[in-house]
Amino acid sequence: MQKMKTFLSNHIIASAIIFLWVKTVIVMLFGFGLSYLSWLEILLLVISPVGTLMLFIGFSFLFSKKVHPVGLMIIYFLITGLLFANLLYYRFYIDFVTVSVLLQLNNVGGLGASTMELLSPFDILLFIDIIVIGLIVFSRRKKQINMPNKRKYGLAGIGLIVITIILGMSQNQYIFETEYDREGLVKSLGLYNYQVVNMIFGAMTPVEKMFSSEVDADTVNSYIKEEENTQTDLFGIAEGKNVILISMESTQNFVINEKVNGEEITPFLNDLIQDSFYFSNIYDQTAQGKTSDAEFMVDTGLYPLPSGSVFVRRPENEFESLPDILQDHSGYHAYTFHGNDAEFWNRKQMYENIGYEHFFAKENYNVTEENSINYGIKDIPFFEQSMEDLISLPEPYMAKFITLTNHFPFLLEEEDQLVEPAETEVDVVNRYVTTVRYQDKALERFFELLKEEGLYEDTIFVIYGDHYGISKKYEDGVHELLGQENTPLNHLELQQIPVIMHVPGQQGKTIETNGGEIDIRATLLHLLGVSTEDRISFSQNLFTRDADMPVIFRNGDMVAADYAHTESTCYERGSKKKVSNNKCSSYLKTAREELEHSDDIIFGDLFRFIPHAGEEK
Repeated sequence: MQKMKTFLSNHIIASAIIFLWVKTVIVMLFGFGLSYLSWLEILLLVISPVGTLMLFIGFSFLFSKKVHPVGLMIIYFLITGLLFANLLYYRFYIDFVTVSVLLQLNNVGGLGASTMELLSPFDILLFIDIIVIGLIVFSRRKKQINMPNKRKYGLAGIGLIVITIILGMSQNQYIFETEYDREGLVKSLGLYNYQVVNMIFGAMTPVEKMFSSEVDADTVNSYIKEEENTQTDLFGIAEGKNVILISMESTQNFVINEKVNGEEITPFLNDLIQDSFYFSNIYDQTAQGKTSDAEFMVDTGLYPLPSGSVFVRRPENEFESLPDILQDHSGYHAYTFHGNDAEFWNRKQMYENIGYEHFFAKENYNVTEENSINYGIKDIPFFEQSMEDLISLPEPYMAKFITLTNHFPFLLEEEDQLVEPAETEVDVVNRYVTTVRYQDKALERFFELLKEEGLYEDTIFVIYGDHYGISKKYEDGVHELLGQENTPLNHLELQQIPVIMHVPGQQGKTIETNGGEIDIRATLLHLLGVSTEDRISFSQNLFTRDADMPVIFRNGDMVAADYAHTESTCYERGSKKKVSNNKCSSYLKTAREELEHSDDIIFGDLFRFIPHAGEEK
C-alpha cells in the first residue's frame, strides 16, 4: 500500500488525469446510454477525453514555476462537477449541459424533489477519487509535486485534441454545421471538447446580430416563402371567436384513450376529442427551453434554439408573433395565465415584447400550502381563481393558460388522486398517471366554469401537451404499461403530444397527418380565417400539410411518412427495420436547412429587416 501511495505521489499529475479519464469513459459508456455503432466511435470514446483533461489539469502549473496543490484540487473538483452535472441533466432531459443552461439553473429546477429523484446511490463513486487524490496531494506537505516538461506536455495535449477532431470529422462531415446535435458532438469530439465547442459557439452568437443585414433576411425570406397558400372549407370557421390556448404540462399522447386498472386516464379529453379536431401524430419539438420552447413555437412559428431558451437569450428581438398578428387582423387582446413566478423563464420580459398585454402570474393568485404542490398552485384552483380575471377581459381576446401540476416528479396528495397509480416497475410512471388524471379533471372543471359564465360557445380552444413528461430513463415503465418493446422507434413515437382544437358546434374529426408543435400556429390561424401568405414562419397548416414533409427535431433528427432518423440510424417506419442512411439523407438536408434558417432569424434578429405581411419594405 505504501509503495502504491509513493508511486502515485511521484506521478500525481498522471494519476489525476488517469482517474478522471477512467471515470469519464465509464460514465460515457454506462451513464449516458449512448449507442456506439463502429470501431471509430469506440476509439473516439477512449481517446477524446485525454487531451482536454491534460490541458485542464495543466492550468495548475503550465503558467507558473510549480504545481499548485490547491489549484490542482479545485480544477479536479470542477471537472468532476461538470461530469456529474451532465449525468444528472442527461438522466431526465436526455441531453447534455450547455453554457446557456448553466446560466439558467433557476429555470431547470433546484435541489428539490425533481433533482433528488434523479440521484443514484452509485453517484458517490464519482467523488471517491477526489478524496484519494486530495489525500495524496496534501499528505506531501511542503514537498514539491513533480512537474512534467511543460512544452512536451502542452503539445501532447493539443496534439491529442487535434487527432480527436480529425477522427471526429472523418465520421461526421457535418460536425460543425450541426452544433445542435449535441449527442453527435459528444460522440465525435468527447464530452469535454463538446463543452469547449459549445462555449465557442455561444461566444459567436452576439457577433452574428452585429453583422446581419437585409441580405440575410432576403435569403431566409426566399427559402421560407410559400409556393401556394392552400385553403380548405375550414378556413375562417372560428373567425372572430375568443381564443383559449391551454398548455398541458408534460402531457404525452399515449395517455389519450388509455386505461389503468380499467379506468380511463383522461376521460374528459377522450370525450372532448369526439367533438374536436384531434391531431393524433404531433411530435414534441422542444429543446432545452421545454415549456418556454413550446410557447415560442406556437407564438412565432420558429424553431427553438439549440442551446438554452429564446425567452432568456433573445427576449429583446423583433418577432411576428401570434398576439401581434391577431391584434393587427381583428383587434385581439392577448393575455397569459400561469401560477408560477413571473420571472421564471424570463416570461415577463418576453411576453411584453411579443404582444401580451398582461401576465397573470403567481402574484395574482392566492397560493397557499394547501392548494399548491411541486412548482406551484394546483390546476383546479388555478383555473377557478383565473375565472374572475378572464370574465373581465375585453373581447375578442387570446388567453393562454399554462398548467403546472403534471410536472416531474409527479407528486400529488392522496385526496387529489382520482385514479389508482399504475402498477409498473417504475414509480415515476405510476405517479404520472395520477397527475395526468388530476389535470384532466381540472380541464373538465374549467370547461364547466366557462359554460356557467357564458364564455364557452364563442370560443375556440387549443389544447396541447407542451413536451414529454416521461424521459428515456423511465420509459421502461411506459413500455410495460402499453405492452410494447423498448426500441428506438417506439421511443420516437412516445414523443408524440396530444393536440386538440375544439370549436363548439363543429363536428369532430381525427387528423392523422404527421406534424410538430410548431404547426399549431398556422393551423389555428387557418381556423380563424387569417392568411399565412407572406408570413415568415416554419409552421404549416395541419389540414393541408404535405404528408412526406419531415417533422424536424431540434437535434436534427426527423420523422417523415415512410422513414425516420433517430440515434444516428435511418429506419423504415412500415417494417421498423434499419435501412441505409441514404434513404433519410434528403430529409436530413431539409432539417439542416430549416434549423439553420430559423437560427439565423433568431441570432441575427432578422425581423428587423423583414416587413410584416401587408407592409411594404
